[in-house]
Amino acid sequence: MLGTGAALPDPDRAQSSILITLDNGKNYLFDCGEGSTRQMVRANINPADVGWVFLSHLHYDHICGLPFFVLSSWVFNRDGQLKVYGPRGTRDFVDHSFENGAFKVDIQARAAYGVRQKNIEAVRPLVTEVSPGLIYQDEHVRIYVDLVDHIPAEITDCFGIRLEAEGKVVAFSGDTAPCESMVRLAQDADLLIHECTFPESFLAHRAKSGVGTYSHTSPLELGKIAARAKVKQLVPTHFGHFDSTSPVIKRAAANHLPIDLMGPDMLDEVVRDLRKSYKGPISLAHDLMRIDL
Repeated sequence: MLGTGAALPDPDRAQSSILITLDNGKNYLFDCGEGSTRQMVRANINPADVGWVFLSHLHYDHICGLPFFVLSSWVFNRDGQLKVYGPRGTRDFVDHSFENGAFKVDIQARAAYGVRQKNIEAVRPLVTEVSPGLIYQDEHVRIYVDLVDHIPAEITDCFGIRLEAEGKVVAFSGDTAPCESMVRLAQDADLLIHECTFPESFLAHRAKSGVGTYSHTSPLELGKIAARAKVKQLVPTHFGHFDSTSPVIKRAAANHLPIDLMGPDMLDEVVRDLRKSYKGPISLAHDLMRIDL
């Protein structure tokens, strides 16, 4: 778990990012929010050794770390192109990030050196925009996505993800309100990593305030999803700063969170609500948590 936070710059949590490493050493990255590359290095993973990135949706806290990850991988001597999979709009985002966009000057300057020109393909990710179903397979893994309920569909798709490898299944929700597709994706999974952005009281406050989306899953609803899907282990993640004690976060959140309720005690409420439906193992996500299956 490289990043377990949400949209604000949280001093205790990087933004959404999950790294799955198989026994054969292959690395698959799911979402790439701010801080994910630094966390990768802290976990002793070379960014250049991560060959695949799967983006659940295009909110900035799930993708803004991708340019830094790509450029760092280049400097770390990635061999060949990174493969990026995501919803419609992903290709445009990537095209505007590198040689044709935001980091054009940086890349031109560094590419003047032979060692950087030698692996210039590293800053030319191969993008595949996907639709529901099987989106990637090789001799080691099969990866499926399905639509979930978060960003309005007329803007872009949002996906939940299911990875099958080495006889194990890991499901990841991205961001979503409770929906049937996540029950299907998580069916009998060995591990469900699911957003748990706000407790019930926080979702109700956001719905009234009209600030930001409230298309998220509360602990109460997540427990129901995990129980119905019969998952073997549950890791709630993407905590929306409700546990923060940072005065900066509290000031920034005053418009859309009930800041008088914020603090670590809210994590106890999260577990209590999850336990109303789900009786299996629960591990609340934290940055650099390692889960072995």
